[in-house]
Amino acid sequence: MMAHQGSGQWRSQAAAAALGDPPSTLTAEHAQLLTQVTDRSEELLKVAGQDRWPDRELRALAGYLRAEVLRQVSDEEWLLFPSCGAAAGLSRLTRDHVRLRACIDVIAGAASGEAHCSPAQIATTTCDLLTQLRSHFSAEETVLAGFGEPAAATAALGARPHHWYPLTEGPVIDLDVLPDDRVIDAVGDRLRRLDRGEQVELRSSSDPDLLCRRLAAAEHGDYGFTYLPDGPDRWRVEVIRRY
Repeated sequence: MMAHQGSGQWRSQAAAAALGDPPSTLTAEHAQLLTQVTDRSEELLKVAGQDRWPDRELRALAGYLRAEVLRQVSDEEWLLFPSCGAAAGLSRLTRDHVRLRACIDVIAGAASGEAHCSPAQIATTTCDLLTQLRSHFSAEETVLAGFGEPAAATAALGARPHHWYPLTEGPVIDLDVLPDDRVIDAVGDRLRRLDRGEQVELRSSSDPDLLCRRLAAAEHGDYGFTYLPDGPDRWRVEVIRRY
């Protein structure tokens, strides 16, 4: 099972956030994303600053960027700008989107081993990413502010809430912290991020048999589910991606 440095801190913060409502404005949604990216970036920069290769930290950052930040860019293009009547304003930000995607591709390539660079180089790229992301979000908010009311968060327009990711990140998913009406979607999204042969453990205070059967049916047998021994008040299920 893949270890994940710092995931306990992120998960506890996310669990607290999940008790409230998702952000209703784009500014708050951007702040949520920046916090998560900054946390992962700081962990990476600590290790790179010691001239060590930040393998775990780089994979954690790349995973979040590809799953959440790139999805945010897409959701804004398809949901947010048209809903605000600001589709024409989107062209002003196209260059930002291209540069942001290119920077994320470099980080993802380094995380997968496809691109070779030094700890100092990946640290510089990470700092550039943070600068780009802050600037891009600010520019987007400025453009949309010219169309009247504060822009709504993409989640308020039907996009998947971002707080699902840190609640399901890492080698263990605590089902008890997930909203009952979102647990299948949230866990299913996490399983689809697994690589072939990678596994994750589900933990719950009640038998997750129904959830596992629904997930198995929805994912067409791509995953294996194995109950692990535990006490009577806790249930543990190991899920492995087979294909």
